[in-house]
Amino acid sequence: MVFSSLTFLFLFLPLSMAAYFLVPLRWRNPVLLLVSLLFYGWGEPVYICIMVVSIFIDYTHGLLVEKYRADDRKARWFVAQSVIFNLLLLGFFKYWDFFAANLSLIPGVSLPVLGVKLPIGISFYTFQTMSYTIDVYRRDAPAQHNLLTFGTFVTMFPQLIAGPIVRYKEVAASLERRTSSAEDLSLGVRRFCVGLAKKVLLANSVGALWDSALAAQGAGTLTALGGWLGLAAFTFQIYFDFSGYSDMAIGLGRMLGFRFGENFNYPYLADSVTDFWRRWHISLTTWFREYLYIPLGGNRRGTAKTLRNILIVWLCTGFWHGASWNFLLWGLYFAGWLILEKYVLRDALQKLPRAVRRVYTLFAVAVGWGIFAIENLGQCGAYLRICFGGGSLWSGADGYLLRSYALALLVLAVASTTVGRRLWQRLPERGQAIAAPVLIVVCLIFCTAYLVDGSYNPFLYFRF
Repeated sequence: MVFSSLTFLFLFLPLSMAAYFLVPLRWRNPVLLLVSLLFYGWGEPVYICIMVVSIFIDYTHGLLVEKYRADDRKARWFVAQSVIFNLLLLGFFKYWDFFAANLSLIPGVSLPVLGVKLPIGISFYTFQTMSYTIDVYRRDAPAQHNLLTFGTFVTMFPQLIAGPIVRYKEVAASLERRTSSAEDLSLGVRRFCVGLAKKVLLANSVGALWDSALAAQGAGTLTALGGWLGLAAFTFQIYFDFSGYSDMAIGLGRMLGFRFGENFNYPYLADSVTDFWRRWHISLTTWFREYLYIPLGGNRRGTAKTLRNILIVWLCTGFWHGASWNFLLWGLYFAGWLILEKYVLRDALQKLPRAVRRVYTLFAVAVGWGIFAIENLGQCGAYLRICFGGGSLWSGADGYLLRSYALALLVLAVASTTVGRRLWQRLPERGQAIAAPVLIVVCLIFCTAYLVDGSYNPFLYFRF
């Protein structure tokens, strides 16, 4: 079940919210745990048991780390056990077939490809539970003694299947005691509707253009202009798809009394690739910085080790996204840009006008999304080769696509900037109070009409 589905919007959400707010405060965690398990089990009931095992392992290891904190060796060993368990769990379900297929290419090696289905959201909740025991060891978070409360943290349906990655220390106090005021509910509904509109009305509207570019490549008719139109479409689609989902998660959390951190900060306004990764999927980049890059030494141990650490982090970032060579290449691609900007381009970039820096960044990011989106490396290379002049430059079909999608691309470009936010902030408080409910109703009507009438409603990050 995804947030942008009629089942969620008109069945699951109203019933779960009613159950949540009708019970006394002390019962809200158990209710939230139950509805979250129902939400997860709606599509994959068999994998609930895996999540329950993960919850129990990390809950007990948090207690063990706390108990043996005076004996650092034992405490570190229990942290290591938790990390190893989570990595093995993620590795088996997400990466076994990848390693089996590739290692079986070695003469004398034969490993079975099991075809195990990837549990939804496993990349997110394993990272959340893994960071819990680490934070308990670091004394950044208290150990949770209530198993139901810890289970509520792990399974919380707003951020369960696609983030943002919520670390325990960020919500520990709210798990113990929280209230949802009328203002929280209002702001949460508003944020949820913004995300729903971004996902349904913006991301879905341009997805067909990316599909047509891939179809043209398959038919041998792709041109340079068509290729760049496709990359522009996917660049916008993945942003509004994922940031829209994050907005919905943040809004749902606010309704329930939680404050989740921001996951996107207008990344397409970045003026460098480094700046882009400060603004895109903030919870993931923060996780890798705090739990991998800094423990490896960060940039404190000389240039050689800094380069090593950047490469390790970005190989892991790429591989986190999927068990495929294109994701590893994607990670290395951005590692290369970050290294170039850190050691070669930094001073030169600062001398350029900001508009030029933004165009440069969008160009680098769009090419990166091409590597991300096309898993077959041969097809990916062929696609990008055509974009850079390795074929026809344009065709009549490109003109038709450009005319058909020009307005949509313009709307998407404006919507990815701060224009909308600045216009809203210029309204007086009374104007905002009147406009907000009207816009919410209009948003729900248009989104519902689209979902009833249309069959195109993918969620690009659902597979992670």
